[in-house]
Amino acid sequence: MIEVRKPGLHDTVQDLGRYGYQKFGVVAGGAMDPFSHRVANLLVGNKETEATLEMTLVGPHLLFKEDALIAICGGDLAPAIEGIAVPMWKSVFIRKGSELRFGAAKAGGRAYLSVAGGFDMPVVLGSRSTYVKARLGGLNGRAVGKGDVLHVGPPTMYSVAMEEKLASDEPFQAADWQVARHLLPRLSNHSEIRVMQGRQYELFDEESHYKFWNESFTVSSQSDRMGYRISGPILQLKEPMEMVSEAVTYGSIQVPADGNPIILAADRQTTGGYPKIGQLASVDSTKLAQAKAGDRLSFKEVTIEESQRLFAKQEMNLKELRAAIRNKCR
Repeated sequence: MIEVRKPGLHDTVQDLGRYGYQKFGVVAGGAMDPFSHRVANLLVGNKETEATLEMTLVGPHLLFKEDALIAICGGDLAPAIEGIAVPMWKSVFIRKGSELRFGAAKAGGRAYLSVAGGFDMPVVLGSRSTYVKARLGGLNGRAVGKGDVLHVGPPTMYSVAMEEKLASDEPFQAADWQVARHLLPRLSNHSEIRVMQGRQYELFDEESHYKFWNESFTVSSQSDRMGYRISGPILQLKEPMEMVSEAVTYGSIQVPADGNPIILAADRQTTGGYPKIGQLASVDSTKLAQAKAGDRLSFKEVTIEESQRLFAKQEMNLKELRAAIRNKCR
């Protein structure tokens, strides 16, 4: 069990999402940064689909009521125990009675805390993910609050083996290895994001095409888990038009009438009626999820085939990482 001594700005339990219900208007949701979520789970011997705690901008203070094996991935929210920094992207043993404290984001905007066994929340429509607007999933459909107790599920044999290797009388003990640096996302306040042409790309004028690929945009403070509003050069259609709403997905870049794009994210609506100038390549979802208000984004065009190759390479890296971690558990 883990007790929340002090909540962060917005901490919610998330897994990889709630799929199969969008035709009924139920959003997919799930982790904003699926890569960091998946790696955090792998580091503690979990299935990649187990629930983690997604923390945004300012993290919580958590008291561990029992020994635990954890990992922290994603943005750097300055995790520490007794004033000593807890390393990220590593398997870490936490001793019973230790208090893990997060602070304000030093790099990136979202961090993911995994615990061996996963956070044991009720499964609602096939997922433990929290969708706050509908009060669905997670901890009674809301963000984590002071005094909440987060229960943990049974660990896997890999988790047990890793915990036995790291067990210590110290408040925490980190593994002497970590995820290879070339696999870690590079967090910056100006990120280049790879994008494919959207379904309505040709409906935008040539000047908008040029601005979209050659100028940068600023993330608005109005951005949230539903979508990132970005401001910069105004994008315009060749001529006004009305669209019939159609399906949207994570990373669909819609352009409403004011010409300022919106990049749809995890809690996006199921359909949208604005023209789409681009579609985020899924391998760069981490860059989007880790962007904060005031950060800048620029776009680089890739083809569908290039995006697929990048995705396949990322999946191969995760497969190799999974095998390497399990080898460490022997």
